Amino acid sequence: MKLGYARVSTEDQRLDLQRARLKEAGCGRVFEEKISGAARQRPALERLLQELRADDILVVSRLDRLARSTAELLRIAEVIKEGRKAHPCENVR
Repeated sequence: MKLGYARVSTEDQRLDLQRARLKEAGCGRVFEEKISGAARQRPALERLLQELRADDILVVSRLDRLARSTAELLRIAEVIKEGRKAHPCENVR
């Protein structure tokens, strides 16, 4: 199954464009949150990573919605690859 992740940084921003793109991509489920990418804890991302199975596909409208830095993106990729339930942002600056 395709699982989508959408994030905006502030309550004033809207998720509509990301929702539309994820729907067009065929996502069966979309995890959304309104929280800064700098936040140490992103509950929707945590839930997505915990529910992600080996045959699932993670879809984002843009990489900067998933990760704020290359280091964080690599950490998230490692969490997905290893299937660990670790926090994707720990030890990343």
